[in-house]
Amino acid sequence: MDTQQIAQFLRVRREALSPADVGLAAGGRRRTPGLRREEVAALAGISTDYYSRLEQQRATATPSESVLRALTRALRLSLDERDHLYRLTGLTAPDRRRGDRHVAPTLLTVLDRLHDVPAQVMTDLGDTLAQNHLARAVFGDLTGRSGPEASVIYRWFTDPEARRGTPAEDRAGESRALVADLRAAMVRRADEAARVLVEQLHLASTEFSALWELHDVAVMRYRRKRILHPEVGLLELDCQSMIDEDRTQILALFSPVVGTPAAERLTLLGLANRSHHP
Repeated sequence: MDTQQIAQFLRVRREALSPADVGLAAGGRRRTPGLRREEVAALAGISTDYYSRLEQQRATATPSESVLRALTRALRLSLDERDHLYRLTGLTAPDRRRGDRHVAPTLLTVLDRLHDVPAQVMTDLGDTLAQNHLARAVFGDLTGRSGPEASVIYRWFTDPEARRGTPAEDRAGESRALVADLRAAMVRRADEAARVLVEQLHLASTEFSALWELHDVAVMRYRRKRILHPEVGLLELDCQSMIDEDRTQILALFSPVVGTPAAERLTLLGLANRSHHP
């Protein structure tokens, strides 16, 4: 582990970011450029003392992969920068072709600026990589899952709880839309992850297999979605998708439908969520 290079790299990347880049308020006059150490630590979910030791060449143990993933997101590193950080620590960088959960910095930057609508970054196989606080309030925390259950598509067809928040009359259309989008993703990606997910779904769900035989193909770009939330009732949302340059990650924004109570209900939900999780 090259502690000197790690310290210099982290400091330079931290000083290159402004609070606005990561969705934080400036918080008054700053004596030094960029983010403060405690801000990076909070974004990464690690202690300020530990992060400071990394920057001051006082860390004795190699950072774990979970810490490196957290720092990659907190510092908005590109894939090349992420791989460089891994190599400085002596760890092998994740294989970009196999289950890489690196969030595209451009999508993460937009997500950081969204405070009044639910938004989340997902892969085109349905894995949720990052959510803002309103998305967690509406859908629950969907990050941190592993295996096939990480995919909302897999859970939709295998876990009855995944459908509880969708009105019964909307479920058939949701099933067909998810399968059509997955078929487009599988052909576009042509990789092992997509093939395995489809095989697992065939084994787990006869409904999925029947819909797959229809050969529907339709990439989800815009759709109206209705959510039955246990605290605030029905939310009618317009879902708009932003897609990153290699089309494997999507930033999904859920805007309240004009003329419905969704905006007011999202405001109430956001306030309640913040009071429970300051």
